[in-house]
This record gives sequence, structure tokens and C-alpha cells, in this order.
Amino acid sequence: MRREALLRVPPALLADIVTSACDIALVVAPEGIVDLVLTNPQLGPSDRFAQWQGKPLSELFGPESLQKLQRRMESEVELHRPMVLELTHVCDAIHFPIRYTLTRTDEDGTLLMIGRDMRPIAEVQQQLVKAQLALERDYEAQRELETRYRVLMEANPSALLIVSMSTGRIVDLNGSATTLIGATRGELIDAPVANELEGRRKGEFIDALAKLAGSDLQNSLDLTIRRSKRKVAVSATLFRAAGDRLLLCRLGQPEAMRPKADDMSELSERLFHKSIDAMVFLEADGTIRAANDAFLYLTDAGSAAMVQGRSFADFLSRGSIDLNVMLDNVKRIGHLRHYVTRLNTDFSGQVSVELSATLFAERASPTIALVIRDSNLADATRILPGVAGNEGLRNVMQMVGYATLRDIVAETTEIIEKMCIETALELTGNNRVAAAELLSLSRQSLYVKLRKFGLLSKEVD
Repeated sequence: MRREALLRVPPALLADIVTSACDIALVVAPEGIVDLVLTNPQLGPSDRFAQWQGKPLSELFGPESLQKLQRRMESEVELHRPMVLELTHVCDAIHFPIRYTLTRTDEDGTLLMIGRDMRPIAEVQQQLVKAQLALERDYEAQRELETRYRVLMEANPSALLIVSMSTGRIVDLNGSATTLIGATRGELIDAPVANELEGRRKGEFIDALAKLAGSDLQNSLDLTIRRSKRKVAVSATLFRAAGDRLLLCRLGQPEAMRPKADDMSELSERLFHKSIDAMVFLEADGTIRAANDAFLYLTDAGSAAMVQGRSFADFLSRGSIDLNVMLDNVKRIGHLRHYVTRLNTDFSGQVSVELSATLFAERASPTIALVIRDSNLADATRILPGVAGNEGLRNVMQMVGYATLRDIVAETTEIIEKMCIETALELTGNNRVAAAELLSLSRQSLYVKLRKFGLLSKEVD
């Protein structure tokens, strides 16, 4: 019945139906000669496949595909019973895979091969593999960053808490903090920080820490740990991560409990530890006696213990040559200014620096103090002559080294946008309709931007 219905379909229309339902169709004579080739236009130029007609089927496939086809045809192809097989054609030195459905249509061995191009599927599979590899790389990078973060937290001798400003709960803490508070990590994670530290009302606690973090002065709050009743001084640093504002809180001794010392000595010590410039004290032979955190950061050193006792020549790009020149001049004059060189980092990197040196010869063992500054950062923060008259661009230039490139670009975009609007208003005599046309903006959009940049106060002429 189905055969009779198909016989009533015109042959030309039947061929169009076959090519629209598949990518390629081959009719192969019993002798293995291709009698007819029908292709979908999306497969490629029809002239390329028209050459197959009259050729032996064995010339159209690669050796492996040909062996697979012959083996399967000898054992499995039966009359009117389809068989699915993936084969690879070789055409004009181009290999492309086709999934064929093979059917013997007659007793004499005529073979009908209906094929679907597998290249789009192969491309999708390759994209999936690439995406999987990218995810694995991102996962490994994330694990590496988490490991570094955890090592830094645990290696820091100070008691550290990370507190979410939105919830007021402890997000993370290090081992020193758990010991100081007297509780396990599991008990403290996600616990309200106001419940662990007494001395402020719960509603005022986070606000007090945020105000402290926003202050330029190195202040602290004197609080009491609820569990152990120990007095602590809490200092805070505000930062953002994952869309939340977080506070890095350091728990230390209150000012009243710290050993008293001469004011200048205390200030000098605080300057050494908190200075943004790297500071190093050397013995007379160039051996490092002490180094602050800024120097450790500059050289990627793991801790002060890993630096102390090493020769400063290990960190100089020209090694002992740089060190001898520096020591000779310092010992001869007593000081050295603006000595430009490069520092080696512990991970085979180099940093351009500018250092100054001072000799303390009156001590029993002469000591040389070094102040080291990253010259790349200094150059980046210098104000360019061309932008000296623009406050917004000066602010952008000063962000380099202190903000991400994305934030700097966003800030720059707003500054340029404001400058363009102000220029358009000046060119049009403060005619906002004309300014909107000049900027290819709607009047509504222009008014939104004028309000955004505080330009609505300008009077219309």
C-alpha cells in the first residue's frame, strides 16, 4: 500500500523530498557503481558531489571507512532492512563524516544510502570539550587562589575576622582568632559578631566598625570577648567581594595594656610595619636584618623569617655588583638617594625600584636603613601634563595601581560622557534640544544624563 502511494509521487518531487529530509543520498548498483547522487544544497556545491556519479563506491571513502563498510555489508545488510553506519568521505583532500542508513532495495543488490552530515555535531562536541576544559582550568585556578588565601590567613599571627556588613555575621576567621575567642571554627562561622564581642549595642556594632574602617586614622575599638572576658582592640578594613561589603577585623591588645615606650620609638616602629614603602635594615656586609611587610609584598616573599639572614644581593638584579656599589657609596657619604635598580622576586620576576639608603654608624654594629619604592607605581601615578587642567582625568590617573582596570574604565567612561555633554551645551549655547540632536540622544535621555552629572543647574539661554 505504501509502495503504491509512493509510486504516485512524481520522481522529481520525490528527489526533492529525499534531499530535504537528508544531506546526501546515494543509489549504488549491484556492481558497486554509484548510479545516482542527491545532495542537500546546505552540504556544499552540487558540482563536487556530481562527480561521484559513475565512480566505484570504494573510491569515495578512506581506507578505514571502506573496510568497515565492506565488513558490515557482507554480514548484516538484508533486503529492505536498514543498517546505520558512520563513514568518512575523502573529497578534494577534505574529510567529512556522514552517518548513513543503508538499505538493499531489490533482490539484485541495489543499495540505497541515506546520509546525515555529522560535522555540525562534531563541532558542537568540540565546543563542549573546550568548555569543559575551560571549566576545569577555572576550577583549578579557584582552588589555587583559595589555598593561597587560606595559607595567608593562617600564617598571619594576628587574630583576623571577616564580617559581612549586610548580615553582621562572621564569614571567616583564622586559627589565631579561634584561640583568642575561645571557640571552635564551626561555632564561630556565621555567628553574629556582636554576640562574640561586647562593648557596643548590637544595632550600633557594625556601624561603629564601618565608621572605623572609613577613617583615615589608625584607630581601634576597645571591646571585650564575651566567652573569655579578655580585652581586645579591634581595627577594621572595608572591602568588597561577591557583591557584599566585608570588614577585615584585627583583634589585638588594647592601647592601655601595651607596654609603654618612647613616643618616637613607637612611631618609628609603627612606620616600619605600616609604611606603604618597603623598608629594610642591613648589616654592614649587606645581610638583611629586618624587613617590613611592604618589602615582603614587593618581592613575593612568604614571611619575614624567609628573608632575614639572607644577603640583599639575592634580591638585586645585578647581584653583588649592585650591592657593592650601594654599600661603598653609603659608607663613604653616609647616605644614598634615588638609586635606580631592579629587585628579583622569589618567583623569578623583577620589579623596577628606586631606593634610598642611610647609614647609622654610631651604633656598636653599623646598620644601613633602606627605603624602597616601586618606580613603576610612582610613574603610573604621576599626573601627565596634558591632563593637568582636568580634575576628573587626574582622579582617573591616580586610580592606576589602586583599582581594577574595569573600575578605571568605568570611571573614565563617565568622565568622557560628562565632558561631551558639557561641550555640546557650550556649542549650542546651552540649547538642550540642539545639544540632544548633536549627541544623537533623545531629549529624555539627555535630561537623565544632565541630572546624573548635576548639570541641570545650567540656565537655558
